[in-house]
Amino acid sequence: MSRDRDHVLPEPPSRRLLLKGAAAAGALAAVPAVPGVAQAAAPARRPKPAPLVNPLVRNRADPHIHRHKDGFYYFTATAPEYDRIILRRSRTLNGLGTADESVIWRAHPTGPMGAHIWAPELHRIGGKWYIYFASAPAEDVWAIRIWVLENAHPNPFRGTWVEKGQVKTAWETFSLDATTFTHRGSRYLAWAQHEPGMDNNTGIFLSEMANPWTLKGPQVRLSTPEYDWERIGYKVNEGPYVLKRNGRLFMTYSASATDFNYCMGLLTADADSHLLDPISWVKSPTPVFTSNDTTKQYGPGHNCFTVAEDGRTDVLVYHARQYKEINGDPLNDPNRHTRVQKLGWKPDGTPDFGIPVADTVKVSD
Repeated sequence: MSRDRDHVLPEPPSRRLLLKGAAAAGALAAVPAVPGVAQAAAPARRPKPAPLVNPLVRNRADPHIHRHKDGFYYFTATAPEYDRIILRRSRTLNGLGTADESVIWRAHPTGPMGAHIWAPELHRIGGKWYIYFASAPAEDVWAIRIWVLENAHPNPFRGTWVEKGQVKTAWETFSLDATTFTHRGSRYLAWAQHEPGMDNNTGIFLSEMANPWTLKGPQVRLSTPEYDWERIGYKVNEGPYVLKRNGRLFMTYSASATDFNYCMGLLTADADSHLLDPISWVKSPTPVFTSNDTTKQYGPGHNCFTVAEDGRTDVLVYHARQYKEINGDPLNDPNRHTRVQKLGWKPDGTPDFGIPVADTVKVSD
C-alpha cells in the first residue's frame, strides 16, 4: 500500500479475516453473562449499503467520485456546455444525485483554458486538493491540453483555486483525461495523447511525477488502438483509471467514438513489476464493458472506481446514454448520465464488470 492514499481504494478484508471475525463473534455470544460484571460490547456492524440508483447524476459525463476521509463522497464531471468545473458532495453515493452543485471554476473568456473543459478529476495530494482537467484556447478549441488547479483549503468548496498551469508532456499535441495514483511511494500520471507519427487519435501514456503538476519522465506508451473495437469512428484509447487489488494494478480505459460504440478496455500489471516498462502491462484483447440492448444502456465508458458506504464493496462509476441513435455529433448530445453499479470479482482475482445495469425502476407512491 502506498504512503499517499489520495484515491487508492482500501483493500477488502480477506475471507480468512472475515471467518475469524465471525468465529470470534460466535464465541463471544456463547459466553454467558455474569451478574455484576460488565460485558464487552459486540462490535458494531457496518450498515449495509443502500441499493444504488441509476442514473445517479443526469447530464454529467466523464464522472469522478473521490471518497475522502472526512466521510464525504466528492463528485465532479463534464458539464455538457463544456464551460465550467462543478463539484458536489454527499455522505452517501445516492445522495450525490440530489446534492447541491457548486461551480468552483469557469472557463476563461479568451486565451488558454477557454474552451472544451473536459473530464475533471479531484484528488487530495500532500494536504491540498488538485483538479486535473482538459481544456483548449478559446481561439483554437481543438488544441486541447491537460491543466491543473490547486486549493490549499481543507474544504474544496472554500478557499481559492489556483491555476498551476499546463502539464507539459513530451509533445505539444492533443492530450486529455489525466488521472493520478501512487504505488510503492511514487506518484504517477496516466493520460491520453496523440503521439506524432502514430496512426491514431490517442493512446495511453504513463509517467512518474516530480510534483502534482510536473512530470518527472520519461513518459511511456502503454496502449494504442490496435483492435477493431478500439477503432470505430475514431482510433481512441482515453480516460485511464487505476484500481489496485489482489496484487495487481488494473487500468481501465475507453475506446472508439463517443456514441454507442464507446466501450472499456483493460490493462493489467503485477504490483511487483516495473510500471514504466510497457511489457509489464497486459492488454485484454476484448472489451470488458460494452453497450447493452437488453438494459438499454449505450456507450458506457470514461469510468472511475469508488467504494460503497460499507468501505468494502467496490463500485464502478461511468457514464452512458439511454438510447442508441444520436442526431449529429455525439459530443453535442448532452444526455450522457453518470451511473454506478457494484463491481464484481472473478475467482482468479480479476474484475468482473458485468453489463451496464438497467435504469432503476421508480416505485409509485
